[in-house]
Amino acid sequence: MEEVVMGMMVSRRSFLKSTAATALAAGAYSAGLRPALAAPDLARMDALAQAELVRNGELTALDLVNAAIERIGQVNGQVNAVVTEFYDRAREEAKGTLPQGPFTGVPNLVKDLDNLQGTRATSGSRLFADKISSETDPLIAANQQAGFVMIGKSNTPEFGLLGTTESLFLEPCHNPWNLDHSTGGSSGGAAAAVASGMLPLAHATDGGGSIRIPASCCGVFGLKPSRGRIFTGERNLPGDIGVQHCVSRSVRDSATLFALTEMQGEGAKLAPVGRVEAPGKKRLKIAFNTMNYYGNEPEADVKAAIEETAKLCADLGHEIVPVTNPVEGEPFMNAFLTIWASGPSALVKLAKENGLDPNEVLEPWTVGLAAQYDAKPGDAMEKALAHFAKATAETNAFMEGYDVWLTPVLSSAPPKLGQQGPTVPFDTLYERVVNYVSYTPLHNAAGTPAMSVPLSWNDAGLPIGSQFAAPLGGEKVLFELAFELEQARPWADKYAPVFAG
Repeated sequence: MEEVVMGMMVSRRSFLKSTAATALAAGAYSAGLRPALAAPDLARMDALAQAELVRNGELTALDLVNAAIERIGQVNGQVNAVVTEFYDRAREEAKGTLPQGPFTGVPNLVKDLDNLQGTRATSGSRLFADKISSETDPLIAANQQAGFVMIGKSNTPEFGLLGTTESLFLEPCHNPWNLDHSTGGSSGGAAAAVASGMLPLAHATDGGGSIRIPASCCGVFGLKPSRGRIFTGERNLPGDIGVQHCVSRSVRDSATLFALTEMQGEGAKLAPVGRVEAPGKKRLKIAFNTMNYYGNEPEADVKAAIEETAKLCADLGHEIVPVTNPVEGEPFMNAFLTIWASGPSALVKLAKENGLDPNEVLEPWTVGLAAQYDAKPGDAMEKALAHFAKATAETNAFMEGYDVWLTPVLSSAPPKLGQQGPTVPFDTLYERVVNYVSYTPLHNAAGTPAMSVPLSWNDAGLPIGSQFAAPLGGEKVLFELAFELEQARPWADKYAPVFAG
C-alpha cells in the first residue's frame, strides 16, 4: 500500500523494513537512531506517523527522543528555538513505561511561559532567570498523558508580550525560512522548532495571536481553540483571554491532540467536538475581508495571498462573501492593551517589592507598558472589560450570518529581526505592534476559535498564513476546512532552507 507521509510518497512496508534493518544493524534499539539514515526520514514525518513506528515495534520511544535531540543539535545553533534542554530526563522517561495514546514516544517541547515540574521556567525574562517550576501545568500534564515526552523548553518573548520572539534574556529566535527574519510570537520557538524539522509538533499558547502569528511566520499549522475549551488551570484573572494548544506540520496531529485535551463531561463549558479526521461535506458561507479594524489594507503580498486563498475556497465550492470588519479598531485596541498592560504593571511592582530595579530585570517594552497602565484612571480596567463585552457581542452578531470568517493573520510577511524588538523606543514600537497585529486579538477577546493555515509564500520565500475563524465552539468546522485545504494545496512537502533532515 502506498501512502503519503508528510509529503513523501513512500511504501510504508519498505520504509519500515529499511528503517528497522538499519536500526538492528547498528544496534540502535539500545543506543538510539543512526544519524545518517533514520533521522532525516523522521524529520519529514508527522507526530502520528512517528508514534505508529513505536506502536508497531519498529522503533522505540528512546529512538524518537534521541533522533529529535540530534536534529535539534543540527540546527538550533542557527535558529535558537530550544532554550532549555532536559535530555537525560527525557531519555530516562522514554526508557520507562509511557502512557499509551496516539502520541506515545513522540518528543515535544514546553513553551517557556509554562511549567514542567523540576525544570527551568524563565518566561523569557531576567526577572525569573533562576526559577524552577514546583509543579506541572494542566495542559502539559495532559500532553504527557497523551504519550508525549517533553525534552526541552521553547523560546518566547518576555512574558509573551510581543508578536516577535526576541527576548533579551533568551536571545532572538530566527526564522528557518530566512534567519534574518522574525518567527513571530509569542510561540515563536515552538513554530521555529516545527518548521526546522526538530519536532513534528510543539506546545503553544495564544493570548493575542501567539499560536496563529508564529504559525503564519513559520509556515506551519496553528489553531487557537475557543476560550473555555481546554483546561489550563484555575487562574481567575480579570480579562484572562489566553488559551493553549499546539503548532504542527499536519492538521491531523493538531486535531488529534485537540480531541485528547478538550474538556469533557461535567466540567466542559462547550459541547465536545471529538476527533475530526477528514474534510467536511458541507459547503461553507465564508465572510472575507483583507482590511483590518483600522480600515487599513495589509501589505501587497499579504493582500494577494489572502485573495488567492479566497479564490481557492471558491474553487472548492464555498461561498465567499466580501464584508467589512464589524469592530472599530482604535477603541478595541485601547481596551486590549489596557488589559495586556495590567500584567507588566504587576511585574514592575513585584520587582520593586523584591528590591530589584525594574529596568535591570525587565525589558523596556514591559516597563513601558507598565507605565502606560499606571498612568490610566482607576476605572480603566473596568471600562476595558466593558468594551471587550461590546466587541464580543458585535463579533458574535456578525458571525451568526457565516460559517467561517477569512482574513489575514498579520499586516505583513515576517519582518526582519529588530524591527519589533523590545528595545525599539516605546512609542515607535507601540505603533508598529498595533498595526502588525491587527487581525488576531479580536478572537481572543471574543473567545472565538481561529486558525492560521500555511497556504502562501511570497516572492522572497517567506510564509504568509491565512486566518479562518468560526463562531464560539466551532472548531469542528475549522478542522474540516483545514483538512480540505491541506488536500487541495499541500504544504507538507515545503521545507525551510534551515531544516534538520
